[in-house]
Amino acid sequence: MTVVILVVGVCVVLFVLALLFPRFSRRPQRGMDHALEEGGQAGDRAPGRLGRWLRKPFTTSEKAVDESASAGRRDRGKLPL
Repeated sequence: MTVVILVVGVCVVLFVLALLFPRFSRRPQRGMDHALEEGGQAGDRAPGRLGRWLRKPFTTSEKAVDESASAGRRDRGKLPL
């Protein structure tokens, strides 16, 4: 439960950061991608189906983080600034 709240918080922070500072949001996004990839690789070391099941939350979280950051950058162009 706390991991879900943490991922949602990171998504919100990256969205706002990408909305306000699109060029500076890429490095935190890559940092989160790197951290989630390492977690997924650690889960993937388990044998068989267990490894795929342990990796899935990390890949899903990585997709959510990437989508929220790209949505912030995409919506930046729609703002009247």
